[in-house]
Amino acid sequence: MRRWLAFPVLLLLIALAGWWAPARWTLIAWVPLLLLAIYDAVQRHHTLWRNYPLIARVRWMFEALRPFLYAYIVESPLDGRPFARNERDIVYARAKRDLDAHPFGTELDVYSDEYEWMSHSIAPVEEHDRTRRARVGTAQCARPYDVALLNISAMSFGSLGARAIEALNLGAKTGGFYHDTGEGGFSPYHRAHGGDIVWELGSGYFGARDGTGRFDPERFRDTAQIDQVRMIEIKLSQGAKPGHGGVLPGPKVSAEIAATRGVPQGVDCISPAAHSAFATPIELVEWAARLRELSGGKPVGIKLCVGQPHEVYAVMKAMLETGIRLDYIVVDGAEGGTGAAPVEFSNRVGMPLREGLIFMRNALVGCGFKEDIRLAASGKVHSGAGLAVNCALGADWSNAARAFMFSLGCVQSLKCHTGECPTGIATQDPGRQRGLVVEDKAERVRRFQAATVSSLWDITAAMGLETPWQIRPHHLHERQNATRSDSIDRIYSFYPRGILLDAPDSVASARYWAMARADSFRAAIEGTPG
Repeated sequence: MRRWLAFPVLLLLIALAGWWAPARWTLIAWVPLLLLAIYDAVQRHHTLWRNYPLIARVRWMFEALRPFLYAYIVESPLDGRPFARNERDIVYARAKRDLDAHPFGTELDVYSDEYEWMSHSIAPVEEHDRTRRARVGTAQCARPYDVALLNISAMSFGSLGARAIEALNLGAKTGGFYHDTGEGGFSPYHRAHGGDIVWELGSGYFGARDGTGRFDPERFRDTAQIDQVRMIEIKLSQGAKPGHGGVLPGPKVSAEIAATRGVPQGVDCISPAAHSAFATPIELVEWAARLRELSGGKPVGIKLCVGQPHEVYAVMKAMLETGIRLDYIVVDGAEGGTGAAPVEFSNRVGMPLREGLIFMRNALVGCGFKEDIRLAASGKVHSGAGLAVNCALGADWSNAARAFMFSLGCVQSLKCHTGECPTGIATQDPGRQRGLVVEDKAERVRRFQAATVSSLWDITAAMGLETPWQIRPHHLHERQNATRSDSIDRIYSFYPRGILLDAPDSVASARYWAMARADSFRAAIEGTPG
């Protein structure tokens, strides 16, 4: 027996002999630890536990506490990931209507290559109409929708709990912005308060599927024509795990989730990696037109993380060939969040928002579509400055998910995938959800959105512009190193209108345009020409 166990064993013998009464009380405290140490010594799964009974468990304890100790003790306000403390603080302050001013100047290193800034004007605008919105809907859309500049991005019932969904929707209702359902379906909690809904259809067609998991037009029409549903969004991919399907294990498929998604209770709920409703770019835009008709003429768009560039161009060519127009496109960046994803996908698959947004903007402008088809950005936006950057890159509005979770009280504990979210947001546990008061959190959601959009208008005025849609790439400057900076239009290519139709060989992405074909997502040619 190990020497460090000798003392408690000795106490045990003394207590049993009855020679020393205090030993019996000491024994009460030692017995659980002694039993645990014995278990560690004989178990066969952990080498450290076997070699160092009980003591080795201290390592596991500190590993469990490490993220929290680091976040609260070690981390500086600028160091946190995926959101730094100062980024979360601005959301918390605006949601609570606390003072969000900052003293003593910026803490950012303005000479680092991460720094960027918007160009202000000597003659700022003093008054402008801050109620303006982006109208979504081409001439083929009978019921266009006016979109706020910041909205709630896709988060499904199932990944978020019922109370979180209710609070977000009530905040959207009182604040006058939309709430994207995520691909998990249009749940009773999305309906509860009547906030504007964008209904997202992923490859599982949840809420609009038949018994085999394929798209059911009748079920879709019944839901899509509800007045609360303002737009339809076809999810092609998401930034955190593009090209990856998903499985909600059967034990997590409750009666409510099963009813919302139209799947059997207690059975694994599968989201395929690819859609079954279409297989080619032409079929995609034709299906979008069908959804628009079934919905009663509401705007229909797509959401994707840009991957292979020729596939984006294939969609453009499909619209050119068929004459069918999508009403809007949402670009999701690879830095976007999700409840759970393989780490390799989160870290190494998909195009970041900046490059993806510029590429999509160039595709729309280069084909002459940008005046009709609206463009939105989704991915780690949390501030008015972030909204302004997205506008400079071509976005008509922005969507946020994690920032709105912060407004609900999320503390970035990174427990979303475990069901153990301490704030009751990303969990189905009724006990954990109990602490989330819908009415209180809804007001925080509303205040955060209003203050952030107001900040965007303040920046717009400081730049001497009338609206955020006047912000252009040359207004945004980026530092490349400590001694060199330039406007973003000198760093990235921004195509002139119609160039992909008139002179496609003159642009940097000419090879991708040549690869694109309207009848297939596969490249027309392989490899790189020349």
